[in-house]
Amino acid sequence: MSTTATVSSLNEKQERILQYLRDHADTQTYFKSRLIAEDLGLTAKEVGTNMSTLQSGEFGLNVEKWGYSSSTTWMISQ
Repeated sequence: MSTTATVSSLNEKQERILQYLRDHADTQTYFKSRLIAEDLGLTAKEVGTNMSTLQSGEFGLNVEKWGYSSSTTWMISQ
Protein backbone atom coordinates (compact mmCIF):
# COMPACT_ATOMS: atom_id res chain seq x y z
CA MET A 1 0.00 0.00 0.00
CA SER A 2 1.36 3.41 -0.97
CA THR A 3 1.82 6.18 1.58
CA THR A 4 1.68 8.88 -1.11
CA ALA A 5 -1.07 11.41 -0.42
CA THR A 6 -3.83 11.92 -2.95
CA VAL A 7 -6.19 14.84 -3.44
CA SER A 8 -9.01 12.88 -1.80
CA SER A 9 -6.92 12.43 1.36
CA LEU A 10 -6.27 16.15 1.86
CA ASN A 11 -7.90 18.17 4.60
CA GLU A 12 -9.56 21.53 3.90
CA LYS A 13 -6.44 23.63 4.65
CA GLN A 14 -4.26 21.43 2.44
CA GLU A 15 -6.76 21.68 -0.40
CA ARG A 16 -6.81 25.49 -0.08
CA ILE A 17 -3.01 25.67 -0.09
CA LEU A 18 -2.76 23.30 -3.07
CA GLN A 19 -5.28 25.36 -5.04
CA TYR A 20 -3.40 28.55 -4.16
CA LEU A 21 -0.12 27.05 -5.41
CA ARG A 22 -1.74 25.77 -8.60
CA ASP A 23 -3.27 29.20 -9.25
CA HIS A 24 0.00 31.06 -8.73
CA ALA A 25 2.78 28.62 -9.74
CA ASP A 26 2.68 29.66 -13.39
CA THR A 27 3.67 33.22 -12.51
CA GLN A 28 5.74 32.60 -9.39
CA THR A 29 8.27 29.97 -8.36
CA TYR A 30 9.11 30.84 -4.75
CA PHE A 31 6.53 31.27 -2.00
CA LYS A 32 6.95 32.30 1.62
CA SER A 33 4.76 30.53 4.16
CA ARG A 34 3.77 33.81 5.79
CA LEU A 35 2.63 35.34 2.49
CA ILE A 36 0.55 32.27 1.59
CA ALA A 37 -0.88 32.44 5.10
CA GLU A 38 -1.83 36.10 4.73
CA ASP A 39 -3.62 35.42 1.44
CA LEU A 40 -5.51 32.41 2.81
CA GLY A 41 -6.28 33.64 6.32
CA LEU A 42 -4.05 31.03 7.97
CA THR A 43 -0.95 31.25 10.12
CA ALA A 44 2.52 30.64 8.70
CA LYS A 45 2.80 27.64 11.03
CA GLU A 46 -0.41 26.14 9.60
CA VAL A 47 0.95 26.57 6.07
CA GLY A 48 4.32 25.03 6.94
CA THR A 49 2.74 22.09 8.73
CA ASN A 50 0.43 21.33 5.82
CA MET A 51 3.08 21.78 3.12
CA SER A 52 4.80 18.56 4.21
CA THR A 53 1.76 16.59 3.02
CA LEU A 54 1.82 18.42 -0.31
CA GLN A 55 5.56 17.79 -0.54
CA SER A 56 5.14 14.02 -0.23
CA GLY A 57 2.08 13.63 -2.47
CA GLU A 58 1.44 13.36 -6.18
CA PHE A 59 -0.42 16.56 -7.06
CA GLY A 60 1.25 17.67 -10.29
CA LEU A 61 3.50 20.09 -8.40
CA ASN A 62 7.02 19.65 -7.11
CA VAL A 63 7.18 21.21 -3.62
CA GLU A 64 10.64 21.73 -2.16
CA LYS A 65 11.60 23.47 1.06
CA TRP A 66 14.05 26.04 -0.20
CA GLY A 67 15.16 28.29 2.62
CA TYR A 68 14.35 29.96 5.88
CA SER A 69 14.69 33.68 6.49
CA SER A 70 11.85 35.49 8.25
CA SER A 71 9.59 32.69 6.98
CA THR A 72 10.09 29.35 5.26
CA THR A 73 10.43 29.68 1.50
CA TRP A 74 9.11 26.97 -0.79
CA MET A 75 10.16 26.38 -4.38
CA ILE A 76 7.22 25.22 -6.49
CA SER A 77 7.45 23.82 -10.00
CA GLN A 78 4.98 22.01 -12.21
